[in-house]
Amino acid sequence: MRKLSLIILLAAAFARCSGSGAPQCTPYDAKKTLTDEKMEWFDDAKLGIFIHWGIYAVDGVGESWSFFNKHISHKDYMAQAERFTASRYEPEEWADLIARSGAKYTVITSKHHDGVALWDTRADKKSIPELSPACRDVLTPFVDAVKAKGLKLGLYYSLIDWSHPDYPNYERDGVPRYEIPEDPARWQKFLDFDNAQLNELIEAYNPDLWWFDGDWEQSAETWKAGELTAKLRKRNPKVIINSRIQGYGDYGTPEIGVPVVRPADRYWELCYTINDSWGFQHRDVNFKSPMMVLKTLVDCISNGGNLLLDIGPREDGTIPAEEVEVLEELGRWTGKHAEAVYGTRAGIPGEHVKAYTSVNSTADILYIYLTYKPVGPIEIKGLVDNIKRIRVVGDGRELKWKVYNKLSWTDVPGLVEIDVPESALDSAITVLAVETDGPIRLYRGSGQVMTMGN
Repeated sequence: MRKLSLIILLAAAFARCSGSGAPQCTPYDAKKTLTDEKMEWFDDAKLGIFIHWGIYAVDGVGESWSFFNKHISHKDYMAQAERFTASRYEPEEWADLIARSGAKYTVITSKHHDGVALWDTRADKKSIPELSPACRDVLTPFVDAVKAKGLKLGLYYSLIDWSHPDYPNYERDGVPRYEIPEDPARWQKFLDFDNAQLNELIEAYNPDLWWFDGDWEQSAETWKAGELTAKLRKRNPKVIINSRIQGYGDYGTPEIGVPVVRPADRYWELCYTINDSWGFQHRDVNFKSPMMVLKTLVDCISNGGNLLLDIGPREDGTIPAEEVEVLEELGRWTGKHAEAVYGTRAGIPGEHVKAYTSVNSTADILYIYLTYKPVGPIEIKGLVDNIKRIRVVGDGRELKWKVYNKLSWTDVPGLVEIDVPESALDSAITVLAVETDGPIRLYRGSGQVMTMGN
């Protein structure tokens, strides 16, 4: 019903734009607002928390890549398992912090490319319960805590396993263990292993989202990606699958850098680190400030995507204070500005206002995110619709505005200037809500010259 209502509103907006005497304008982009039912919660969520936790946190080395790239031997890498304790691990505290951050979903590395599983897998001996002094399944209690908080659960699972004897690749520029076309039976044996672990995860946790990784090393045909995704969807028709399964996923996953232009994918999330590492690394103290992370969040929202922000707990299960600080500030800000975060859709082109923007689900409220302290009035260009009111989100006060250059002889809309008093500013990012008399229409022309007919 929600989708149908939005279609009707957008059709009405188009009719208003194309009527006799109307200016050269466009309604809000329908392609960027309509939501598939299965993807609705993901589209509304805007913020998720990624967790990279594994034996690599012991010595603070790169997760899996450190031995693949020969920065450390595989033997020394795997020996870290003997010192992985999870001695201060409190999964309920993790889930509580994630919920307080304002995130609506979380994704945890059930198994990275090193092949070490966080749960008590029956398909292999490479697991935290088998190899580490933690001697226990550390995934299940986190899943239970996440579900108790009402968060959506995502499981990261590496399709590749560089430690498995039946996986062909195991280090960069190394000689493969075997060539798949020459030994298809051995490859099938590895696929059976992957499927066995995935079946365990399905039966135990039935996640809302699968976050695959490592697909680049083989083709979709070799992975049997179509069969795999069909199996996952049969088990849970509403399950969401990320893009890293050779074209069979539901949404894109750009990494680290915010897209400069709006992605072509209807759904996408930016995978983003708090410092420069995914997992915990002792020497990486280049933490992003809460303000930088907030700006990244509104950048993603403005472009119609989500932010999947990563944290890297220590081997004992504690989360660095710098990461906690970021999540707490996220929670303060998202709590205050919830209406301008959850359920919003991609904003208007940047030429119209010098700020990040989004719109509500019916496209009749324009949200403007001020990541700076205004020196003068905020200007909006090309807004065709009449403004009903402008208010400060989370504050409630209404703001004054004026329209300039709206002349009788032209249908080109005037300039809107909004006064934002300093007392209305948020300590980080201030959000304005511009309420219009219908779905937003934008003038996209190059101006008009007066003629005798005007």
